Amino acid sequence: MLNKFRQSRFIASLLISSILFISVQPAVNAAIVSTSDLVAQQQSQIDKASLLKSFDRKDVQMALASKGVDINMAKLRVASMTNEEVQQLNAKIDSLPAAGDIVGTLGFILVILLITDLLGVTDVYSF
Repeated sequence: MLNKFRQSRFIASLLISSILFISVQPAVNAAIVSTSDLVAQQQSQIDKASLLKSFDRKDVQMALASKGVDINMAKLRVASMTNEEVQQLNAKIDSLPAAGDIVGTLGFILVILLITDLLGVTDVYSF
């Protein structure tokens, strides 16, 4: 009889504690997302994809290799760029001549990589 009482008490304690844990839920915040925010996000993803695609070109790979930059590290850095950085880089690329001043573009990318390396965000340069 005493053993049965202990079992029922244990089960009751278990049920009470599980109900308490289930009832505690984190606060959820929802916000309205505007169409312009979604379009900006999609545009940023498209811009990142085009930047990453430019690393597949042989002339870009050779120029980065001549500067001692690993292609994979550069791709990782571009993938981790914020929307503002992608917009700045694309604005710089769009302002270049139609023939494409690849040296200026690569220089700009290298400066961005250098700044992020100095800030400790990336580890592209080994100094």
